[in-house]
Formats: sequence, structure tokens, C-alpha cells
Amino acid sequence: MGISSEAIGWFAVASLATFVVSAVALPWLLTRLPEDYFAETSATVHSPWPRQRVLYWVWRLLKNLLGAVLMAAGFVMLITPGQGILTIIAGLWLLDLPGKRRWERSLIGRPKVLASINWIRKKSGQPPLRVSKPVE
Repeated sequence: MGISSEAIGWFAVASLATFVVSAVALPWLLTRLPEDYFAETSATVHSPWPRQRVLYWVWRLLKNLLGAVLMAAGFVMLITPGQGILTIIAGLWLLDLPGKRRWERSLIGRPKVLASINWIRKKSGQPPLRVSKPVE
């Protein structure tokens, strides 16, 4: 039992779509990060909508949904054309997960990943990211 040509076609279309979306969305997301986002040791997050709970939860749900889609696309892009690691990092950035900060800093702390992100940031006129070591 093999994979049908229709399934391969859909896989190719999905791969191309995630590549195009990541090529557009990823630089936009990475340039919106504050330069000290990965230098912080505190995981304190301040809600932008303290009085509008419904909007806050809708925003949080949409943000996590987009993060999950980016993570899945990033894992697919590890074996297909695309920016897999950077897309995974962008998806992780959007997700609300325990231990997320430590994992983010360990991924971003890789020299080639950090150099790629800082190259994107430099092209858009943003300062380079400052990264602190993850807490063991």
C-alpha cells in the first residue's frame, strides 16, 4: 500500500503554501520581537486587555492556534523546502506552554539560528536580539 499521487500532490501544495506563508510571516514576526525578549529572566507577562476578558481570551486562543499551525508547518519544513527551525521558533513564541522560555532561549542561542534572525532584523532596521543563557 503506497501513497497515492493525489496525497503527494496535496503534500506538495501544503509544503509550498507553508513555505510562502513562512517567508512572509516569519520576518514580520521576528522583527516585532523586542531586542531583549530572550534576555529576560522573568516570565512575567502583562495582559494588554485587563478589563476586556472576552477579547483577551479570543486573542489568546487565536494566538495559540496560529502558534500550533506554525509549529506543525516548521516540523514539516524540516523535511521539505522551507525555514523549519525559524518557523518552529515563531510558533513557539506564540504558544503559551510551561517551560517555553527555556526552550526558546536554547534554540535561539544556537549561533547559526541567532545569526539568521539577526540578519533578518538588520535588513529591516531592527537591533540584534540579546540572548541570555537558559536556566538549567
